[in-house]
Amino acid sequence: MRRSLSAGFPGDARVVPDILAAAVVVLVFWAPSTVDATDPARLAAGWTLAAVTGLAMVARRCFPGAATVAAAIATVTGNALGVCQDPMLAVAWCLYPLAVARAARTRLPVLVLACVALSLAAVTGVPSSDMSGLGQRVVVAVAAVSVAWLLGTMVGRGIAATREAERARVQLEVARDVHDVVGHALGVISAEAGVTRGLADAGEQELRESLAGIEVHARQALGEVQQLVRGLRSAPTPVARLSSVVDTTRAAGVDVQARIAVDAQLGDAVSAVVLRIVQESLSNVVRHAPGAACTVDVHEADGAVVVRVRDRGPGAAGREHAGFGLAGMSERAHLVGGTVEWGDHPGGGFEVRARLPVGGGGGR
Repeated sequence: MRRSLSAGFPGDARVVPDILAAAVVVLVFWAPSTVDATDPARLAAGWTLAAVTGLAMVARRCFPGAATVAAAIATVTGNALGVCQDPMLAVAWCLYPLAVARAARTRLPVLVLACVALSLAAVTGVPSSDMSGLGQRVVVAVAAVSVAWLLGTMVGRGIAATREAERARVQLEVARDVHDVVGHALGVISAEAGVTRGLADAGEQELRESLAGIEVHARQALGEVQQLVRGLRSAPTPVARLSSVVDTTRAAGVDVQARIAVDAQLGDAVSAVVLRIVQESLSNVVRHAPGAACTVDVHEADGAVVVRVRDRGPGAAGREHAGFGLAGMSERAHLVGGTVEWGDHPGGGFEVRARLPVGGGGGR
């Protein structure tokens, strides 16, 4: 029994507004001028550029930078050929997720420039006689691009602030746990040491038992503190942590062939998602394809981290009730603007594929 690929790439509910917006832009701003073109070359160019613009608008969530550039080139070219009347609305639509992703890296002068441009567009206007000409399109274009960038930056910084507040809350909770663990352990150790010191006539066996109890409590406390402190420290590089996960899986008897080629400065949020996807995928291999060979491929391509984990086991059969691990991977990926899909590989076995933006979740 085969399992269909997971939602996550364009095909989920989030892409519906993009498809509708693309249809409106093509039908309103491209179709009339393109249909009126008498030159076959201009007619073909018009429909081609319109298709490029529509595809860019639909793909803006997965490839915001490339989509913005493609929409801008197509729109400018279309206006120059006279087959497009779009005042950069498609560009603004694609620019918004890019502004959200780069909000943390947007400097104040850029925001000031966008505000000035928007203000000038708002107060300048164009004469009524030019309402259907180039002047109006320029004003609307400046306003649309400025609004998209400012709104995206505002939303992106709001998301970053929320994540930072959540991180601070988690760190505070861990700090409280450290306090409780250390306080309790030291209290017990201090009490046992005090009792032992007060036993002036205690025999050797009694002293050994008391010291053994102190040692046990000290070791337990040390183990708990180490686990908690690891949560407060900066995560090691993705290469180091992924290599550790791979080595642990090999120790469990799985033949893992790994290729890990990612930047050591990858953002914490994306790094954590990459780690969890690989970790969960390998755990599924251990559970559902014991003894099967497995390949792990993690690399950067076109501004994104690509993750592929494939085993040579029986495939998706029997995994329908495997738990919430696969759904959890998809949820983690969506939080940083990425996508995950999984299913039977055409060459046999089961494969998990993920694509995560390098700057997702606040970037580097």
